[in-house]
Amino acid sequence: MGKYQLDSKGQAAVAKYHEKNKPAQFDKKQQLEKIRAEYLKKKQKQADK
Repeated sequence: MGKYQLDSKGQAAVAKYHEKNKPAQFDKKQQLEKIRAEYLKKKQKQADK
């Protein structure tokens, strides 16, 4: 193991810290829905002109 070894309390604190600071999970479905909505909005504006 590494130079610094944590007890179970320390390991829990580190896990909690990393969980809180983890970047948001990339959601492909949500991204596609967002792009689709923008496209439809743009298409609607062109149709109105």
